[in-house]
Amino acid sequence: MSPEVVAHRGASTRRPEHTLAAYELALRQGADGLECDVRLTKDGHLVCLHDRTIDRTSTGSGAVSAMTLDELRRHDFGSWHGGEPAEVLTLDALLGLAADHGTRLFIETKHPVRYGSRVERTLADQLKRYRLDVVMMSFSVFAVHRFKKLRPEVPTVLLYDRLWPQTRPRFVDYAGPGVHLLRRHPDRGHGVYTWTADDPADIALCRERGVRFLATNNPDETRAHLADNLTPDQP
Repeated sequence: MSPEVVAHRGASTRRPEHTLAAYELALRQGADGLECDVRLTKDGHLVCLHDRTIDRTSTGSGAVSAMTLDELRRHDFGSWHGGEPAEVLTLDALLGLAADHGTRLFIETKHPVRYGSRVERTLADQLKRYRLDVVMMSFSVFAVHRFKKLRPEVPTVLLYDRLWPQTRPRFVDYAGPGVHLLRRHPDRGHGVYTWTADDPADIALCRERGVRFLATNNPDETRAHLADNLTPDQP
């Protein structure tokens, strides 16, 4: 089976990452799932931002955790990438978009953070308001464990960067190796979530290994490469 294509921070090569425009484009390009990172603001809102600060992806500066949602909304999160001006994207808005399209959403909580376990508690509470196919992810085994105790029915991914253990904890549903680890371990990869594959050779490798979820910054190009790699007897 071909991997499901997951839009990493949206169609983030062509649109500013973690903006509504990036996710809407990913949906138009036929992404099977959407991926986002979440951080907690000073006043308790989950926003879709990767970095600890807003310096790289906005017209402002400072730590996300030290700013309120209203303060974040004073800055432009789109023009840095050559896009239209964009407001910071709340997780609530992205959940609504995913729910409207019936699209699976992969949510990564970032760690270490100022508010610790409050991130997972807030996420668990917020998800109760939506009927949506969601997967929770983190590089922190403690974060995944905390969340699984709060929402045991929600699938989880433990992300791996430096090492890829042979076994995973019982509360982890999917291993999440970087594509560089897939290259390093020629006998592994079936059924995993792999990040972030944009190169045609890496995309082909993910298909060959039986990767289930493939995170990419280029959903349309990745889908095209996967189709090119099909052989007559493959689905």
